[in-house]
Amino acid sequence: MAISPPSDLVLDVVRAADPSAVQEAQTKLKSQRASFEATSLADAGNGFGAAVGILNRDTALTTAASASGGAAADKIPATYRKFEAMVLQNFVKSMLPADSEEVYGKGTTGEIWRGMMAEQIGDVIAQSGGIGIAASLMKDQEKKNAAGDIARIDPNDQRVATAMVQQLQRDTFGDVSAAGINNDNDNKTA
Repeated sequence: MAISPPSDLVLDVVRAADPSAVQEAQTKLKSQRASFEATSLADAGNGFGAAVGILNRDTALTTAASASGGAAADKIPATYRKFEAMVLQNFVKSMLPADSEEVYGKGTTGEIWRGMMAEQIGDVIAQSGGIGIAASLMKDQEKKNAAGDIARIDPNDQRVATAMVQQLQRDTFGDVSAAGINNDNDNKTA
């Protein structure tokens, strides 16, 4: 009777394991593999974008988004992508820790490094599909184009609006001037 212990033991363990536990173990192994590959790329200097791509490759959300929105993402103009990247940069920068001098450095230099990191993260997120800001802007522009030329402003409406703004400025300036005169009178009597 021939026996090959490693394969028999492994098969016995696999057969005895709970299917959900096997699935969980496979998921853990995939995430660890992706993390190792991302770290290797980062160590080799291949960039943040490549590392994010590896980490996202095994998620179902990325797969579904690339299958359904891959063609739509190519149609979005670069200006909309750049705007989305700028918005994401501000979001990311506000989320990064501000008091970690050991990571970014001290003073202005640390703030510059922190801003550069936020910019790169925002660019990568926007280029990989973003959060939908660019797509929403593009849809709005398509609706405007479908409705015809952009509505032209009626000259009478423009004159009324200008008069209203000027009146508001006069009222505001009058309030500020009156407050200044009252303060001057108070100072003279004191």
